[in-house]
Amino acid sequence: MKPTLESLCDMPEVFQYGATAGYGPLLEFLNGYFELPETHIAMACTGSQQGLDLIARAYVNPGDKVVMEAPSYLGAMQVFGLVQAEIVTVPQNAHGPDLVALETCFAEQAPKMFYAVPDFHNPTGVCWSLETRKQVAALCEKYHVALIEDAPYRELRFSGEALPLVSDFCPQHSIVLRSFSKIASPGLRVGIVTGKRSYLEPLIKIKQGADLHSSVPMQAVLLGLLQHEDFDAHIDTIRALYKTRYEKMFNALTNYLPEGCDINPVEGGMFVWVTLPQCDTFALAKSLLSNGVAVVPSPVFYPQHQLASSALRLNFTNATPDELEEAVKRLSKGLSEQLAQPEAMQA
Repeated sequence: MKPTLESLCDMPEVFQYGATAGYGPLLEFLNGYFELPETHIAMACTGSQQGLDLIARAYVNPGDKVVMEAPSYLGAMQVFGLVQAEIVTVPQNAHGPDLVALETCFAEQAPKMFYAVPDFHNPTGVCWSLETRKQVAALCEKYHVALIEDAPYRELRFSGEALPLVSDFCPQHSIVLRSFSKIASPGLRVGIVTGKRSYLEPLIKIKQGADLHSSVPMQAVLLGLLQHEDFDAHIDTIRALYKTRYEKMFNALTNYLPEGCDINPVEGGMFVWVTLPQCDTFALAKSLLSNGVAVVPSPVFYPQHQLASSALRLNFTNATPDELEEAVKRLSKGLSEQLAQPEAMQA
């Protein structure tokens, strides 16, 4: 990154005001990088989270229905909640959303959009099957529901075969949110939104009123990183590192967790979802944190907390193998103590 940053000294143009849609050379590069159809454009935003916010502000009116899987990404629930959407949830299985429930929801609820994270879902780590991707795309087209495909973890696959984006099967009915926080640098705060021009033009207008444009120097830095000859090797290094850490955590969970727990295996991403016997997951998370272990309890990933089954989201990407094993040991000990308390079963 150092040479890329140093090169900015010879690029005075990036320190002036820029186009709202983004830094021209970056957008031109991304058209080819993402192999966008001729009908589609890209826009840069301050992290993909801003892209999601712009979509909500442009298209969702109070009371409009937005479909999400349950559990789902907390940040998306916050965004749609702020524009007073009615969030409707469908169950998730090992292949993605329950397709029967999803079609029933589309047919009976007439939602405006379906927000989803098909690749290494946050929080469960589920990766949709190819058949599920095709069927969801067909349902979106049939019922005129816009698919909002959030893809921040897509490049973090460390096993199995890469699958097409869901939006590849319904390109005229979808918007894709892409992030470079997980593969370049979260501090750059550069996200990319892609979709057909008529979908993105309202977002660009709202962004202009919000912040004029995202940081042009940071967009130029991102372009330099993406064009660097070693960038692909960098991604391979991240994948290999995450695979090692995931396997260490998964094996430790298998060895140490008490009976009644279930672990969802993953092929990439950043998270493992562990379902537990019924207990107070908030109390468990608080107790674990006091012992140096950070986990996220399942209720925060549901619009209605009381409908959540007992589970924890674990992140394996930012700790060494030894730290992961010790964390799992502490988790297992804390969980066993929690389950031994009579009041835990009434939580």
